[in-house]
Amino acid sequence: MLTTDYLPGAPCWIEVHTPDAEAANTFYTGLFGWQSVTLGPEFTHYRFCQVDGKTVAGISQVTGDEWRPAWLTYFQAPDVDVIAKTIEQAGGTVLFPPSDVEGQGRMAIFADPAGAAFAAWQPGRTKGLGMVTEPGSLGWVELYTPDPAAIRPFYQSVFGWRIEDMPMGDMSYPVISPAESGETAAMAGIIQLQPGDTPHWLPYFEVPDCDATAAMAQQLGGTLEAPATDVEGVGRMAFLIDPHGARFAVITSSD
Repeated sequence: MLTTDYLPGAPCWIEVHTPDAEAANTFYTGLFGWQSVTLGPEFTHYRFCQVDGKTVAGISQVTGDEWRPAWLTYFQAPDVDVIAKTIEQAGGTVLFPPSDVEGQGRMAIFADPAGAAFAAWQPGRTKGLGMVTEPGSLGWVELYTPDPAAIRPFYQSVFGWRIEDMPMGDMSYPVISPAESGETAAMAGIIQLQPGDTPHWLPYFEVPDCDATAAMAQQLGGTLEAPATDVEGVGRMAFLIDPHGARFAVITSSD
């Protein structure tokens, strides 16, 4: 499961890129009950979203055709510059080169060989999210890719991930863990992309009631991409799109 220990290669930050940060703030605070803190014009009004004073996500206003509305997952990296070189050597692309964030850390944004965007975070004063796996916070991430087997060597060479196939009904589900973690540190999965879809990383947010949250998202102007469904031994989940087109999922995990 996700933790705030933030081992190398583990998800450590999540933010939504949106053309209208104010509207996105209204949607997500209304949906999850988040409180938000605006960092001010020197940080282009970047917002920290919080639960009980602990940061659970960020909202970043972006402009231009190069950034479509989407949730971006950051993975912890001891050295972002080294990771950037490794990614290029492994066939990935640097979308935003390594840069410092006012002493908070160092970051860069990439695309894997299939085109899924992700980011790396080298911690400074900001180590990562203050809460995960609790209601209103990040609970899981999934990679949707056209060839799950072919993408594994890329991420293993970049982050050193352990990827194990877990049985799930009539299929197997590749589960990702950080290289330095124990057996219970699964943090992400890999899913076969449907024809016509675009490769992407998808965040899951833990919620107390999946059906109620899905209904609220629609009332707030979001779209239900796939209705709530039960997955035995995992929980109940629904797939959503926010009013600007960013995709995410919500889950009420099994006890």
